[in-house]
Amino acid sequence: MDNKSSFKIVNDKGEELVCDVLFTFEDAKLNKNYIVFTDNTYDDNGQIKVYANTFDPTGKDLGLGKIETEEEWETISKLLADLNQKVEAANAEE
Repeated sequence: MDNKSSFKIVNDKGEELVCDVLFTFEDAKLNKNYIVFTDNTYDDNGQIKVYANTFDPTGKDLGLGKIETEEEWETISKLLADLNQKVEAANAEE
């Protein structure tokens, strides 16, 4: 069963993109909720592009908020690095 969630955004060029949600999480220390997603495009190094924003989990505000501090970026970067290590370890076991 595919539990993938997706949503549409309009980029700064006015193009509509379908994005896949990789994961969401709440940071109790920062008192914010985050969404990490991809538009399934690749950077110049062949790595899939991943984005992060804040969001309202109640759905009252459907907009995505900006990551405002270095602490927020560090938290997100650590989660992505940990996830990447787990994926690589799982792939090595196959």
